[in-house]
Order: sequence, then C-alpha cells, then structure tokens
Amino acid sequence: PMNLSTIRKTDLIALVSVAVGIGGFQIARGGYLEGVDAYKRGDYKTALKEFRFLAERGNADAQFNLGRMYNKGEGLRQSHREAAKWFRKAAERGHAASQLHLGVLYATGNGVIQDYVLAHMWFNLSSANGEKGAAQARERVEEPMTSPQVAEAQRLARAFLAKKKK
Repeated sequence: PMNLSTIRKTDLIALVSVAVGIGGFQIARGGYLEGVDAYKRGDYKTALKEFRFLAERGNADAQFNLGRMYNKGEGLRQSHREAAKWFRKAAERGHAASQLHLGVLYATGNGVIQDYVLAHMWFNLSSANGEKGAAQARERVEEPMTSPQVAEAQRLARAFLAKKKK
C-alpha cells in the first residue's frame, strides 16, 4: 500500500535520478563541445580524448567524429578499419552522416571487404535520414549491381529499420 512517506521517497528518488541524468548529459555535452572546439583548432590530441571518452559511452556524434579522425588520420595513425568500427557504431544508432561514410567504405573496400549490397543499404538508410549526397551515392553504387543485389540491399535496409523500431 502506498502512503505519504512512500510517495515522498519515490518522488525524491525520481527527482534525484532526473537531476543526475541531466547533469550527466550536460557533462557529456560539454565534453563533446570541447572536442569539437579542439578539432576546429587542430588540437587533435584533445579532440581525440573528448570524442573517445564519449564514443565509448555510446554518443553517436562522438563516434562519428572519432571515425572521421581515423578515416583521415588526424591526430593518430590512419586506419580505415577503426574508422569503419566507429562509423558502424554510430550508423547503427541512426546517425545519418555515419551511415553515409560507412557506405563509402563498403563501396570502396577501405577498412572492410568491398560489398556493394551493404554500401547500398547504408546509403539508402542515410538518404532516408536526410543526409545530403546519400541518394546520389546510392545511385552510383547501383550501376554495377544486379537487380537481385539491389533488392537484397533494399530488404536489408527495411530489416534494419524494422529492428530499430522494436
């Protein structure tokens, strides 16, 4: 049975949980913005530190930026394989730019085994999420593909979206 003291404890716990959550978000957001500012200044060491911390905790924007730094070799040894890893993490969270970049890696075979079907799938998802250039990339990668390959890419994109809704 609920009584006044139970409700107050429950309310207090909820309030503290919300306050801690908001505070954590502000810290995370602040670290991300510090990373962006450092990146713009060319301070890749600081940017890498900020992005890695947040990326490892599931921040899709930080995962994208970490992937971009690996892809370009900014502040660390270039690694398309590591770039693909971080782009994939963010892409799976629905990050449109990461989906586009991961599609490019699949289309070119950089860091992953070249796979036009997966490239098409990621370009399709990126385009559906509003990323400029993704539709044109999808059209270009379609040129060497067979109709069954295009159909498979579309099926994979639909399956990905259905899985995300659950």
